[in-house]
Amino acid sequence: MPQEVIDEFTACEIAGEFRGGDDAGDLATTYPIVEIFHSVQGEGAHSGSPRIFIRFGRCNLRCEWCDTNFDEWKDFTVVDILGEIMQYDCQNIVFTGGEPALQDLWPLARCLKAREYHLSIETNGTIELPEGLIDWVCVSPKDQLYPDVGIKQRSGDELKVVFCGQDLSLYDELIDGFDHLFLQPCYFENESVEWNGQNFQATESLVKANLGWRLSLQTQKWLGVL
Repeated sequence: MPQEVIDEFTACEIAGEFRGGDDAGDLATTYPIVEIFHSVQGEGAHSGSPRIFIRFGRCNLRCEWCDTNFDEWKDFTVVDILGEIMQYDCQNIVFTGGEPALQDLWPLARCLKAREYHLSIETNGTIELPEGLIDWVCVSPKDQLYPDVGIKQRSGDELKVVFCGQDLSLYDELIDGFDHLFLQPCYFENESVEWNGQNFQATESLVKANLGWRLSLQTQKWLGVL
């Protein structure tokens, strides 16, 4: 990576308020990255707005509807990542996966915050995030598939529940910790069009019947941008 990229980010020390550390060491930190791309957010509260997505490899869960091959990745240093994102005129970054919370995100976050990037994360909530690390936290719990896996991240900005027939009361103890509540119908490729259509209708009915919940759709799939 060009020296000017490294030089530009030696200002990582500015972010020492988040956690102390050697910025040169931060720049050399390696992450498993599936892809980095610039697109439009298709889900949740920021739907329709441009974002840079950093998709991490590895996950601690296996969900039937997951659209990510998170078991194949390349090792990227922080410098590699910065070199990728600097080509885009966008200051909003989403950490997604896989499960990004499996990684020590501090080295990357420090360097990005020093550059005044706004950081969001999409997480399954099974790992509690350190305070002050992320600007916008979206938790998408998978209790319906893994009832024995506890939710550790019990507060944030956005709770996004992927609905496939479960009882909404599963989330009664979580909803007070979040500002925005979303129900998103799951889509199973191995199910019939009829089944998926009925699940969408059930999701819509729940949103209409439960004050505070809003409908989230994976519009990126409709547009074919992800």
